[in-house]
Amino acid sequence: MNSVAPKLYADDVSLVMVVLDTNPFFWTTSSLPFSKFLSHVLSFLNSIMLLNQFNQVVVIATGYNSCDYIYDSSLATDHGSENGKMPALCSNLLQKLEEFVIRDQQLRKDGSGEGLPSSLVSGSLSMALCYIQKVFRSGPLHPQPRILCLQGSPDGPEQYVAIMNAIFSAQRLMVPIDSCYIGSNNSAFLQQASYITGGVYLKPQQLDGLFQYLSTVFATDLHSRRFLQLPKSVGVDFRASCFCHKKTIDMGYVCSVCLSIFCKHHKKCSTCGSVFGQAQADASGSSRKRKISET
Repeated sequence: MNSVAPKLYADDVSLVMVVLDTNPFFWTTSSLPFSKFLSHVLSFLNSIMLLNQFNQVVVIATGYNSCDYIYDSSLATDHGSENGKMPALCSNLLQKLEEFVIRDQQLRKDGSGEGLPSSLVSGSLSMALCYIQKVFRSGPLHPQPRILCLQGSPDGPEQYVAIMNAIFSAQRLMVPIDSCYIGSNNSAFLQQASYITGGVYLKPQQLDGLFQYLSTVFATDLHSRRFLQLPKSVGVDFRASCFCHKKTIDMGYVCSVCLSIFCKHHKKCSTCGSVFGQAQADASGSSRKRKISET
């Protein structure tokens, strides 16, 4: 794969883009209360800032309907304490988080689908990559960027195309996507994201010790990772989602022109308009059934 020219990094300085899942539909059913989850995350973010005074942390809240930046350490004027009660990082982040959750709930639609609704991960990844691009253009010397997804909601098949585009963009920019999934089942999307970009995928076995998992696996900078034995992805789920019904499938029909995936045979590709059929295969494309993980 052809990649962009390597940037000039400060070896031990990190830019950590944290994608924080705030989906209320998930947290109301999770065995780990959201307040306790936040306490682990805030302790982890504080430890990142303490490892190096030049480290930068940006937090993006991912809701059911929207996503937004809720904290940027480069804009914080005071990293100490406010009134001797709570660190500024905690108070500022919690205030912005509360405002975001209220806005996200106001955008909630009445229609409810089957199963547990997914979070808008594709939008958060896009926002993280846009911020990293801005950092790249700020000068030749900047922190080493990486993305950390703290996710609990299930995958949303309707976001498959957008998430894969974000994954390949991160791969081209050489930005690893780390994933800490705390849901009941594994996330196929995050497994693929970490595998393709060279990040770390982890599903903690004991959620009460979430801070230990975060601090021992995801706190180290990219330079130090070369000397550590970090968890490796085992049994990555490479299944895709069909473009017609947005369902995860093992076998499907793939358009030879635009590579769109369908769970059933169609006479015409809904993406590029190619007409499927043996007589017109050479002129406008064909649809062949194949195993999705091999495409």
